[in-house]
Amino acid sequence: MIRAEFKENLLMAFDTLRQHKLRSFLTILGVVVGTTTVIVIAAFVSGIDSRVSKEIESFGTNSIYAFKFDPGFNFTPSVEERTRKPLVEEDAIAIRAECESCEFSAPFMSPVDFTSGPFTQRVNVRNKEIEMTNATVQGTTSDYFKMGVTEIAEGRYFSPDEEVSRQRVAVIGYDVANVLFPTSVALGNDIQIEGTKYRIIGVLKEREIFLVGAEDPNNENKAVYLPFKTIKQLYPANEDCFIMTTAKPGRMKEALEEVRTILRKRRGVEQGKPDNFGVQTSEQIIEQFGAITGGVFLLMVAISSVGLLIGGIGVMNIMLVSVTERTKEIGIRKAIGARKIDIITQFLIEAATLTGLGGILGIAIGIGLSLLIQTFLPTYVPLWAPIVGFGVSVAMGVGFGLWPAWKAANLHPIDALRYE
Repeated sequence: MIRAEFKENLLMAFDTLRQHKLRSFLTILGVVVGTTTVIVIAAFVSGIDSRVSKEIESFGTNSIYAFKFDPGFNFTPSVEERTRKPLVEEDAIAIRAECESCEFSAPFMSPVDFTSGPFTQRVNVRNKEIEMTNATVQGTTSDYFKMGVTEIAEGRYFSPDEEVSRQRVAVIGYDVANVLFPTSVALGNDIQIEGTKYRIIGVLKEREIFLVGAEDPNNENKAVYLPFKTIKQLYPANEDCFIMTTAKPGRMKEALEEVRTILRKRRGVEQGKPDNFGVQTSEQIIEQFGAITGGVFLLMVAISSVGLLIGGIGVMNIMLVSVTERTKEIGIRKAIGARKIDIITQFLIEAATLTGLGGILGIAIGIGLSLLIQTFLPTYVPLWAPIVGFGVSVAMGVGFGLWPAWKAANLHPIDALRYE
């Protein structure tokens, strides 16, 4: 019985929408815009989160990073941070020797100031007449290549013996090979850095880059890796290092604490005083980025909800008009035995159908726009987005349709029948 009444009310709702097509469309336009916006925002934020997580995890889920600066997305280091003494090669050696929960530890040193952004001055790299001004020359140890975060496309990595003997060899990124050797093979040829020749012994596979820009110093496709002691010969006054360490499987928490303890001891940090360095894991970076994108998502949803609110007010308005137009119909239904709950159900189903159709249309447009945006930005429509979008649109129809439905249900049958 209830099922039959629901079906009848649903058919009446569709019939009303069919009779007033333009009015119905204009009424749900706000719902369509609001739902579309929510779907696009959800797809955009989810796509970025997924891409960033994938990129950070490509550097190892068991990685620990140590910096002179405090960890996190710290784009404006304080004066205190900038004046801290640098992390040095000996810190990485100490971690490698003393950290029982750590597997590898590698220092990185570069003449490039990594905190100055993508337009910082670089070291020019040459191949005869061809010059590359946006490569990032840096030194590291063979431990870095044992961490499994890079893949070699051609050749090999440099060995510990080549580090100790300060050999002039280089492992270069994908873009460096393509720019400096556009018509020939890079492997086995020489490049010039500060007037000194270095033999290319390895070329890295291309890495997907999203988190850093094409011109960012951290773009590994533009990296030129030299043995650490070799680059120290080239820049003897440079001491500032960034250290990357990997924890043994299942021992990330212990490794992180051991690295902090070792660095605090070496840097003379008194008990109870805060660290004068920063340590962070891949998981912590992903969590921090997720918190940022989550805040942006909530802000954008709050803005887009204005469209839904406008759509809801439009639904309430059109339902009040519908009650007025159908006063006699309501009177006839009540005269032949329809209860208040029947009238309320009829108008609520009508309002929910109206906004539900708006939600479906908004979801379809939102998914279409997300696929279009996907051609130049990462987007991914999570399963919950269309479900929530449809649920909110239907709930809004019920919420904003409640007052008109209540008004219709409380019409007196005699007055309704007399209404012209």
